[in-house]
Amino acid sequence: MTTSPRTVVSAAALLTGTVALYISLVAFGNITDFGTNQAFVQHVLAMDTTFKDDDLMWRAVTGRGLQNAAYVAIIVWETAAALVLIAGTWCWARRDTGRARRLSTYGLLMLMLLFGAGFIAIGGEWFAMWQSKDWNGLTAATRIFLVCGIVLLVNQLPVDERRG
Repeated sequence: MTTSPRTVVSAAALLTGTVALYISLVAFGNITDFGTNQAFVQHVLAMDTTFKDDDLMWRAVTGRGLQNAAYVAIIVWETAAALVLIAGTWCWARRDTGRARRLSTYGLLMLMLLFGAGFIAIGGEWFAMWQSKDWNGLTAATRIFLVCGIVLLVNQLPVDERRG
């Protein structure tokens, strides 16, 4: 028993659209309520709520300019990923499978890099975010990383266009 191409395309479109909606709302929230997550980024980079281990504290970034630049870069990356995923969703809806798969893959990988490399690896390990009770985004980052991975797998399922 095989899954029909229409089912695969529909699943890919809906799941990609869901992630596109999510990251669009995240980017919109970060733009319109700049200060809330700005504080998160500042505290993580400053490492001011970690264990204050002398062997780690040299990693802290305390300059507001660098902290704000990092936050703006995150917002730009989120916005770009959202636009790519919206375009991918549009292509899935139009049954332009090749372009949809390509765009969706790029957008999902962009988010996996942001949440995996950016938040889990750099924020979690380099800046010891895991030590903070107040500014620890590892659970949310892991959740989004895994969701994007699952959606990426669905996007890569084979579609035999001849089967209709």
